[in-house]
Amino acid sequence: MNTSAGHPKKSFKPVEFLIHALFIALAICMIAPLLLVIAVSFTEETAITEFGYSFIPKVFTTKAYSYIFESPLVLLRAYGVTAFVTVCGTVLALLITAMLGYVISRRNFAYGPYATFFIFFTMLFNGGLVPSYILITQYLHLSDTIWVLIVPTLVSPFNILIMRGFLVKLPPEIIESAKVDGARELRIFFRIILPLSTPALATLGLFISFGYWNSWFPALLYINNEKLVPIQLLLVRMMENINYLTSNSDFVRFVDVDTSNFPTLSARMAMAILAVGPMMFIFPMFQRYFVQGLTVGSLKG
Repeated sequence: MNTSAGHPKKSFKPVEFLIHALFIALAICMIAPLLLVIAVSFTEETAITEFGYSFIPKVFTTKAYSYIFESPLVLLRAYGVTAFVTVCGTVLALLITAMLGYVISRRNFAYGPYATFFIFFTMLFNGGLVPSYILITQYLHLSDTIWVLIVPTLVSPFNILIMRGFLVKLPPEIIESAKVDGARELRIFFRIILPLSTPALATLGLFISFGYWNSWFPALLYINNEKLVPIQLLLVRMMENINYLTSNSDFVRFVDVDTSNFPTLSARMAMAILAVGPMMFIFPMFQRYFVQGLTVGSLKG
């Protein structure tokens, strides 16, 4: 039945309504904790202790952020280190992943199955923390450099196999026609393969950037220079200082510090917001490719 405007009238579909309601509920369940964390970060410590967590601050305060931004230059420097590591590491990791994935995905590469097995084999075993530490500090001499935060995680066998699974699906006729037109391997890779691999690169790039941004343990092991401390490790140290001051009453009395209203819980939430905030703005940039990339690397039936 048509409406007066000539457009077909949509019928009510209970199934679609339930699906939309389900995903709206799931979205609320994911957004609500973030809003709660933001609210608690602006709540007075005594109000948190007395009333608990609330979406609306009982007593509004910015004390937690004042404590974190007590040394703004240190915080900005840590953000700069993390941003450089994330951008540089993601670009280099994607380039290496795409190049290795492209090589082992070529059907005319005689050693492709052996190379694929070798890459897969490295996923099954790990050298361990001590050999890795000796390799990085004594042989590669990367300790106390910015590259120690980038190089050890540049190559991921899992990401390479995922990239290979995507590139295998590309029609080989595209490469053959490019060769007929006189294109060489590097030109084919950079001018044809990479643009066609945008969904896979965006999806893998998102996960790689998350890994670099949230990484703090390598800095804890290899970084002694305060100018190279990333934001995650800086926040961990701040939290350790807060916990030490609030749990050692003898030391607090000795240095004459008032910790009765010290931002402990609210500072945790404020640090969480500062840690994840920038990545929340990056994710929407990759969203248009994310749906396409959800099936990246899936095998043909």
